[in-house]
Amino acid sequence: MEKDRLAQRLRAFRKLKGLTQEQLAGLTGVSIAVLGAIERGTRKADPKLIQKISEALGIDPEELTAFGANR
Repeated sequence: MEKDRLAQRLRAFRKLKGLTQEQLAGLTGVSIAVLGAIERGTRKADPKLIQKISEALGIDPEELTAFGANR
């Protein structure tokens, strides 16, 4: 469930910021394949990558990983 939640939030924030997977991959230094796998929920992102992604999106890492009331 955690990967699915992260995948949904990552995709939503990326689109909200108007970035393509290719652009976000370039900003974070990961491949498009890795980023796509995380967005599909088939790959788990380690804390360092979550930090890089959140910095590129201009958000707090907890916004990607928070489980809040919308579980």
